Amino acid sequence: MYKNKKVIIVMPAYNASKTLKITLDEIPYDIVDEVVLVDDSSPDNTVEVAKSLGINHVIRHEKNLGYGGNQKTCYKKAIELDGDIVVMLHPDYQYTPLLLRAIISMIGEDLYPVIFASRILGKGALVGGMPLYKYIFNRMLTFTQNILMNQKLSEYHTGYRAYSTEVLKSINFEKCNDDFVFDNEIIAQICNKGYQIGEISCPTKYFPEASSINFIRSVKYGLGVLRVSFLYFLHNLKIIKWYILK
Repeated sequence: MYKNKKVIIVMPAYNASKTLKITLDEIPYDIVDEVVLVDDSSPDNTVEVAKSLGINHVIRHEKNLGYGGNQKTCYKKAIELDGDIVVMLHPDYQYTPLLLRAIISMIGEDLYPVIFASRILGKGALVGGMPLYKYIFNRMLTFTQNILMNQKLSEYHTGYRAYSTEVLKSINFEKCNDDFVFDNEIIAQICNKGYQIGEISCPTKYFPEASSINFIRSVKYGLGVLRVSFLYFLHNLKIIKWYILK
């Protein structure tokens, strides 16, 4: 626990058998109470490896539900386990678990209810091997999103995030998309509720075993992100009523 607050790490997993151990080895278990891994019907042996490494809460989807669908299962399980602080940590070792103490403390000290580990603060993204086209897309999308959503985030697209359970219970993440755009729809719900989002600089690593989407899916994701931002903008102007914000 961190100051009597139960800390749960959730891991949305897909083909993570090769990187799971090195990720788990860096988790500070003196403040982390539970680890939940949700395998999204991986063709590899992620589930067997997770169980052999001592993860108590291992859930396997019988069919692939998508990145957003995986997160929904993660957060529902964390709420079921009565967590106070929930951190999403990818098991592919792209984001370092060594930041967990800092991330957890920012919520545990009641500084922010939501924390994003940003690859853009500093120069970590390109140094860590982020493809140039993804970096440019990230910057362009974030600039547009900040205008449309009246925020000042350095990045909307990180997969390293932490939430107080109060936030997760107050929004309806079940309404969000089951694909990658889930990440931005949940941000829209959080902003719509008026929660403040804190950020921390995060190094990242790109290597063959780390999960990543290709150019075509990146374009599809980018268009989905723009759609989310425009719908949020129109909803706040009361021009439309967007169902995920009701």
